[in-house]
Amino acid sequence: MPTLAVNGRRVEVAPDATILDAARAAGVEIPTLCQFDGLEPWGGCRLCVVEMSQANWDDDWFKVVTACNHPVADGMTVVTDSQRVIETRRVVLDLLLARCPETPLIQNIARKHGIEETSYTPNPEPTDCILCGLCTRVCDHIGVSAISSINRGWGREIAPPFNQPPPDCIGCLACAEICPTDHIPYETSNHRRSIWGKDFEMLRDPKTGQAVITKAQAEYFAERSGVPIAYFEKSDASKRREMARTFENLQAVKQ
Repeated sequence: MPTLAVNGRRVEVAPDATILDAARAAGVEIPTLCQFDGLEPWGGCRLCVVEMSQANWDDDWFKVVTACNHPVADGMTVVTDSQRVIETRRVVLDLLLARCPETPLIQNIARKHGIEETSYTPNPEPTDCILCGLCTRVCDHIGVSAISSINRGWGREIAPPFNQPPPDCIGCLACAEICPTDHIPYETSNHRRSIWGKDFEMLRDPKTGQAVITKAQAEYFAERSGVPIAYFEKSDASKRREMARTFENLQAVKQ
């Protein structure tokens, strides 16, 4: 098990841990925007930068790396609050504030780092999309890949191909729910759901009438898992009640 020091605190972590994992184990907070447990680390937002040094390096030689995807090593030294780290994060936040000058999440993080307003020319068309990539990565993780990053510069955005309703989208809302700034709009009711310009039929619990899942999502999961679509039509509450009745029947048989 590798042992390393994070801001002077020694911590032992698993061999496959990242610097971010080690920092959390040591009780040291590192800001992140594109990291989400369960998704492959990306290091895209650059906000989690730290300084690190290996055991066999010179004492004064440190390297700036992203903590979320950099593996730990035995004897490593990590510094999360050096002047170089703080200034690097300030540059990242300054640029983000220029892109998203009206986004509360970015405003709050920037304020914590002493930035009230951007030193760059603000985006002429402010957006809440911080290009963290979480939405596209969770879509890829599900196996759909209905959206991606398009264009460059100020015009860079997340969108379906050709900005048309994506044929592969299943209406699961994973992209909207994982978005840290609530940038992705959608509408949902007991009968229909709409996201990315595409409408979906909702399947409802046959006993309660509660909308549970889109038909496209149920069909996709049923095909991949081999589980009948009828299973996905049931709400969690209905599944729990069925499980409780099953246990009651088993107890009755035992008696």
